[in-house]
Amino acid sequence: MTHKSEPLFLDAIVRVDKLHAPGRDVSVSTAGTRLDELAEILKVTAVERFDATALVAPVRGGVHVTGSLRARIEQPSVVSFEPVYQDIDEPIDRVFMPGASKPANPAAGAEIFVDLEGDIPDPLEGPDLDLTDLLIETIALAIDPYPRRSGESLETLGVAVNDEVTSPFASLKVFKDPSGKQ
Repeated sequence: MTHKSEPLFLDAIVRVDKLHAPGRDVSVSTAGTRLDELAEILKVTAVERFDATALVAPVRGGVHVTGSLRARIEQPSVVSFEPVYQDIDEPIDRVFMPGASKPANPAAGAEIFVDLEGDIPDPLEGPDLDLTDLLIETIALAIDPYPRRSGESLETLGVAVNDEVTSPFASLKVFKDPSGKQ
């Protein structure tokens, strides 16, 4: 994801090397043209509201981010193209560790433990942690990919839906000889 020279959320940048043990509260609230930029990034009609709160706390040499994100978005219905509004309330829970992006080079014959149930930490590079990508990813994953209004379907628009499964070769029947020969 490419950002402009100025981050989308200025309040979402945390200096990691200056964090105290209890952590730091981060609050992001966006309005105006920033909401328009966010709507463009998310490919929705509009973002009417966007608020996020998080606690950024040091943990085992890295950073643990917990909190919640609340937003209201508008996008067109996949059935009638009328506006559909969605209220989003998503939890945030992510761990960032330095060197998480580097592959491990174990010694030959060494035992490797792989935790298939746990989450892989995100890489933490440098002294600043920009939570912008985390916030955009959280809201993007919460957006309904096929929004529709309550009770809306193709049948309500008068479109006949054929439940019969047809073969891609069904239209070739007109070329078939009625006696069964080809």
